[in-house]
Amino acid sequence: MPFVRIDALGTDSGRLDALGRAVQDALVETIGVPPSDRFQVLVGHDGVGGTLRHGDYLGVRRDDGIVYVAITMRSGRTPDQKRAMYRRIAELAYEYAGTEPRNVFVTVTENESVDWSLGNGEAQYAPAAGGDARAAGAV
Repeated sequence: MPFVRIDALGTDSGRLDALGRAVQDALVETIGVPPSDRFQVLVGHDGVGGTLRHGDYLGVRRDDGIVYVAITMRSGRTPDQKRAMYRRIAELAYEYAGTEPRNVFVTVTENESVDWSLGNGEAQYAPAAGGDARAAGAV
């Protein structure tokens, strides 16, 4: 159950939704996230009240079509799974939203089961003292 934040410059709600679908579909296809596990924050920046900065780091020439995708998920994916995920996010962002792959900047932050509370003030994935996790096999 990854938690995703997508920030895009100069965008509207239609493009934000398309980017959200692109990321979700890529997560489902490449790392086995259940389709209904969609937890996202989608933020558009107008360049005045909020903006995004970017550079040409590592020779990637980004422009104002930049999209930052921050994914927080539990650890356990292989480097090959992550590479496939990055590639598929860029492909689908282009297909669904017209975002050039060079403008898709993705970061992954991994954590452990106890680092999640999915509501009710509980750590649903983490075993309680002397007990088992309620959703030990969840993504």
